[in-house]
Amino acid sequence: MVTFFEASLDTISVHHVGNQSQEEMYALSEQPLELKDEIIPNLLMQYFLKPFEKANEVYHLMHSSGDLELNELHHFATQVFDDNTKFHEASEKIAKHLYKVTNHPNIKGGELYVVYFNKVQIEGNPLDAIGIFKSENKETYLKVYPDKGGFQVDYEQDAININKLDKGVLIFNIEKENGYKVVVVDKTNGGQEAARFWKDDFLQLKIRNDSFNQTNNTLGIYKNFITEKIDEEFEMSKADKIDLLNRSMKYFKEKETFDMEEFSNEVIGNEQAIESFKNFKNQYEQEFDSPIADNFVISENAVKKQARVYKSVLKLDKNFHIYIHGDKELIEKGFDDGRAMNYYKVYFKEEA
Repeated sequence: MVTFFEASLDTISVHHVGNQSQEEMYALSEQPLELKDEIIPNLLMQYFLKPFEKANEVYHLMHSSGDLELNELHHFATQVFDDNTKFHEASEKIAKHLYKVTNHPNIKGGELYVVYFNKVQIEGNPLDAIGIFKSENKETYLKVYPDKGGFQVDYEQDAININKLDKGVLIFNIEKENGYKVVVVDKTNGGQEAARFWKDDFLQLKIRNDSFNQTNNTLGIYKNFITEKIDEEFEMSKADKIDLLNRSMKYFKEKETFDMEEFSNEVIGNEQAIESFKNFKNQYEQEFDSPIADNFVISENAVKKQARVYKSVLKLDKNFHIYIHGDKELIEKGFDDGRAMNYYKVYFKEEA
């Protein structure tokens, strides 16, 4: 989704933002950071951009009022994209805005890096981008070096691990009228309130309703329907539920496009269950204001992501796990009166 083999780091400003609920302050630098050699920019590029290589979700900036111009980050980004000489001034405003919303006690203070990049690719399109990154967690590093015919060991405290970006966002100079294209990294600890502040309070984002998110949301809704909702209307064994999940995953892996009627008939089959699923999907769309089309192109990346959380394991007490990947007709459930216990009978041709 995001690549940076052609990218370059143009300008970077660094500030410190504390937590105002802890009576911490912010500290602004007077000018952009001066990079004196080639090694530091390359390390910074790895630290800032490498985590976004696995980012699939694309967002837009938004405002709850519906007036996009009221979104602070949209306003600051537009200033910079229109006139690069305003970069450092905008970075100071971004730091002040972050400080304003950093008011939950579980949010850590840290360094804020505002960066202007050239030729960062998103969806194959090389674009200028503004990156905003925050480092909250520091580590201690040992340094071993030659000394007087042997070696010495030293250490450095409160150092940054360039392989562990805490929070970051890239705002690409495209689709300004929609809120720009935006990708996010957030390795948050500290509870639900702290988790919401970066995406919701600081950035104010809405997810782009593309094929990835249509696919991801449909598979997620269906999984929740099977695991949480269907028991309210039908008596169904766990093996049957796993079969329904496996059939849905098979559909998404084999088809290029999703069709609601086709999916309902091929995967669910039962008319009452189909109607229940459609109602469940409609409730999700209304609750999250996220409409899902009845027809869309299936995203292979979204299918791979959901496949990791789709469960095909039947857990029996603490003794056995049965992995069900295929024909559910080859497994039967029964009850043994003599032992007063349930059992499963599994048919197979040969052992692997």
